[in-house]
Amino acid sequence: MNQSTRSGVLRYTAFSADPAGGNPAGVVLDAGGLDDAAQLAIAAELGYSETAFLTPPPAGAGGERAYTLRFFSPKDEVNFCGHATVATAVALAQLKSGPGDYVFTTPAGTVPVTVAEVDGELRATLTSVEPHLKEVAADDLAEALAALGWPAADLDPALPPRIAFAGNDHLVIAAATRERLAALDYDFARLEALMRRLGLTTVQLVWRESETLFHARDPFPVGGVIEDPATGAAAAAFGAYARELGLTGDEAQFVIRQGEDMGRPGTLTVTLRAGDPRVHVAGTAVRID
Repeated sequence: MNQSTRSGVLRYTAFSADPAGGNPAGVVLDAGGLDDAAQLAIAAELGYSETAFLTPPPAGAGGERAYTLRFFSPKDEVNFCGHATVATAVALAQLKSGPGDYVFTTPAGTVPVTVAEVDGELRATLTSVEPHLKEVAADDLAEALAALGWPAADLDPALPPRIAFAGNDHLVIAAATRERLAALDYDFARLEALMRRLGLTTVQLVWRESETLFHARDPFPVGGVIEDPATGAAAAAFGAYARELGLTGDEAQFVIRQGEDMGRPGTLTVTLRAGDPRVHVAGTAVRID
């Protein structure tokens, strides 16, 4: 990355208090002079799953803590990225406005984020756009399993596959064992082709350890990344999945651990609130350099 580009890019990791854990994101707090091509070039050069670009909000969405936020993977723009949202909110709290409430206008919709200091660490809680679920066609599921190299017999029958949305579409597939989840070696091009055809952002592979603890892995070939270490958007979508399938009550909180198999462990806390269809995803973020 050349010096002029590097000077405006911050590097944070989200959903971990350790710079070596969680999911790294680029953060550009003043992207006003960057067009789409420049933003994509920065994201591609940085090589993280997403880089976030901040600009002033559209007319009528004022307030000193209101912004427009866009996300680019190394290959394309992404409608919503949870970990880069958390990273951006923490960066603003550290470097500009301090803890408090922020509002981001994203391509997926309006995403409020609250940053608070908890036990000496900055912790951000994002509120998703309104989520929904839909069925996945049998042929599409069969193609996904073939690309993953997962036999259908290795799935958890209590957690049926669905496409879950909370800003992006994610195909949720549940493994019956932790060993199955750990053995991820997929056909990159084949899975990417399916995901582009279905409009998927990630495939969220999960294993349920208990009612309040899940483990996840998220292949992200459409972004040019083999695997996403901690996926806030998918965690929000999974919160909607868990509620609709009766895995939780209307008022619930559970944890998703992700990145362990990559050596970048992260923790995502998902909260569901009675009477609120949206999903709340929380985690820490720290600067890498």
